[in-house]
Amino acid sequence: MALSRVDSLDLPEGFILSRKFEIIGKLGGGWEGEVYSIREISTGIERAAKFFYPQRNRNNRAAKHYALKLHRLRNCSILIKYLFQDQIRYHGHDLTFLISDYVEGETLDEFLKHQKGKKLHPFQALHLLHVLAAGMQEIHELKEYHGDLHTGNIIVQRYGLNFQIKLVDLFHLGGASAENIKWDVCDLIRIFYDSLGGKKAYSKQPQVVKDICCGLKQTQILKKFRTAGQLKAYLENLQWE
Repeated sequence: MALSRVDSLDLPEGFILSRKFEIIGKLGGGWEGEVYSIREISTGIERAAKFFYPQRNRNNRAAKHYALKLHRLRNCSILIKYLFQDQIRYHGHDLTFLISDYVEGETLDEFLKHQKGKKLHPFQALHLLHVLAAGMQEIHELKEYHGDLHTGNIIVQRYGLNFQIKLVDLFHLGGASAENIKWDVCDLIRIFYDSLGGKKAYSKQPQVVKDICCGLKQTQILKKFRTAGQLKAYLENLQWE
């Protein structure tokens, strides 16, 4: 039997989950579902919960797949820590949600709105890209991938001399492959490009930035950076003029 399609949950603030948690607010979303900040009622401790759209979680396969991946990647510094899963009935749908540690901060797209010109200085953006590439290198070296990297599912915890970031929403279904890993690299470059102001600001960027962005041409990006590790090494040996 076909599952009815759900494209948005929009769980309200204060909504109670399994008599244990209450919704604080939405953190982000992606292809598989939505992520919310929640509060444990008995202790007041904040957590995060990822809810899966029913059509993306047939027979609970996606949620199980996601939980097992988080467990395998539990030592990767860029990822949140998985705790457990539960299920609720909401507007006629059975929704599985996974509970993980909550990380303070704001999504990168919100963070950029507060910056001068709604963008980063190239030197800041290079630091951001380096932290992202280093985090994704850990994931890629374990033969896994993300598949949905964008400014809406990256939490900026702190910045200054260096960025501290976490990924909120993770992983499409399917096993990792060289092809999947390449698309993660392209997404990293796109995030770098967007953090610099995107198309409007690109023509005025220094050559060092354009050499990394490659005009967002995937074939050129992948010829230069086949893995996140290669991108990280390139940045660490960058000559800034």
